[in-house]
Amino acid sequence: MLTFIIKRLVIAIPTILVLIIVSFLLMHAAPGGPFTTDRAIPPEVLANLEAKYGLDQPLYKLLGIYLKNVVLHFDFGPSFVYKDRTVNEVLAQSFPITLTYGAIAFALAVIVGVSLGLAAAIRHNSFWDYLAVGISIGAQVLPNFVMAPILVLVFTLWLGWLPGGGWEYSDPKFIIMPVIALATSFMASIARITRSSMLEVLSANHIRTARAKGLPLRRIITHHALKPAMLPVISYLGPTFVAMITGSVVIDLFFSTGGMGLFFVNAALNRDYSVMMGITIMVGILTILFNLLADILYAWIDPKIRY
Repeated sequence: MLTFIIKRLVIAIPTILVLIIVSFLLMHAAPGGPFTTDRAIPPEVLANLEAKYGLDQPLYKLLGIYLKNVVLHFDFGPSFVYKDRTVNEVLAQSFPITLTYGAIAFALAVIVGVSLGLAAAIRHNSFWDYLAVGISIGAQVLPNFVMAPILVLVFTLWLGWLPGGGWEYSDPKFIIMPVIALATSFMASIARITRSSMLEVLSANHIRTARAKGLPLRRIITHHALKPAMLPVISYLGPTFVAMITGSVVIDLFFSTGGMGLFFVNAALNRDYSVMMGITIMVGILTILFNLLADILYAWIDPKIRY
């Protein structure tokens, strides 16, 4: 198992370096610049701005400096739009918000989704199966950009129970609607995958043998069927967790949470390349990290994967 983890880490390090280099080159290949506006800037002013942020140097020097700062110091540099603020400060402000509601939404999606999938598979073609499938289909056709305005319409405008936007860590009312809007569609996908996988495992020969021996259904599920049935779910959870904890643009914009999605959109509109680079690299690193964790968990459940 240790050898398997070391191999995955060895593969992850050059992947992160390639991600940083490609992202940097693509950003600088895009037309325009961070100081390009509708109003023409005098050449002297533009030259002074580029000299201040070090943009007047050749591309290969800029890339070398950026790699050194990111790899050695995890420093993404200053923001071109948010004056007197660095990209690290922007991430330190926005990432905890998206991490909070993203992690809660992930836990909710996994618990409810796996429970619905298991109930539907164990009680196949029964009322509980139809109910779980109906809930999953209803949640699947309500993505976050549809669910968010419905939640605000019902719980804010009609009932007046929850605030329609903003963020306060001390008040859980600000977390409820972003979590529900973000978790709904992922919960449906997890339920669907769990149901299909469990139905396939329950029809396997070793499950038939366990039933023929007279083992209780609960023991068959927990000791023989649950682990192999979770393999496809675990493969889906790796990128899903990253997508949820790094924030949804729709959630951040609609509920005004102040998360990473809001800063990413603003950076794209204002051509704040340093903030875009920082968020892109951070999302990429998290994707590689949690895919690694998913691979490790996958190998722990199925030892054949290690070889």
